[in-house]
Amino acid sequence: MKYKRILLKLSGEALMGDRQYGIDPERLAEYAQDIKAVTEKGIEVAIVIGGGNIFRGVAGAVNGMDRVQGDHMGMLATVINGLALQNALEDAGVKTRLQTAIKINEVAEPFIRRKAMSHLKKGRVVIFGGGTGNPYFTTDSAAVLRAIEVEADVILKGTRVDGIYNTDPEKDTSAIKFDNITFDDVLRKGLKVMDTTAFTLSQENKLPIIVFDMNTRGNLMKVVTGEKIGTEVNI
Repeated sequence: MKYKRILLKLSGEALMGDRQYGIDPERLAEYAQDIKAVTEKGIEVAIVIGGGNIFRGVAGAVNGMDRVQGDHMGMLATVINGLALQNALEDAGVKTRLQTAIKINEVAEPFIRRKAMSHLKKGRVVIFGGGTGNPYFTTDSAAVLRAIEVEADVILKGTRVDGIYNTDPEKDTSAIKFDNITFDDVLRKGLKVMDTTAFTLSQENKLPIIVFDMNTRGNLMKVVTGEKIGTEVNI
């Protein structure tokens, strides 16, 4: 295996499948099977999941809602998604722990770094919900922060496209894909990989990012075994 410990970043929208909102149980089950296959190879897996399929704080602010209130609603949406993913993983026979940045003791453990690392060493998948626990920070920032805290080897950003392109491949059929690219080149070209805060934090801590298509079965296994799919962002 190329990596010992990974941080998998999933968007909330990824859980929708072909739906307009909410959670697609079939897509959730597919993700659970892919994650299970990786854990069976001895890879330690931490996961950060977004909440955009339920609520997005920025969108709420645009529509007149207080930004802080909206971001708190978005944090709670990530906890809902975390519970759904936890249930799917446990149905697949994978031991999990859900930790949140905001205290919901009846639902999940509070995030404690040492406890999270202990769970990972015992082979449990740890799902981090609640973002960073602070408004104005995205789940991308939460993913990078948690990856650094638990000493992950890489951030795997699972999306619905198969890597980073010079333009949006869903809108431009002539878009060119990058197989490898440096942090500096991403910034120089103005490419959108993560929000600026998250991306800079990853760069400063020399934490590589791989963007790949999570919706193709088996791709997660290909990434952790070192197969060249998606786009790797490195120093």
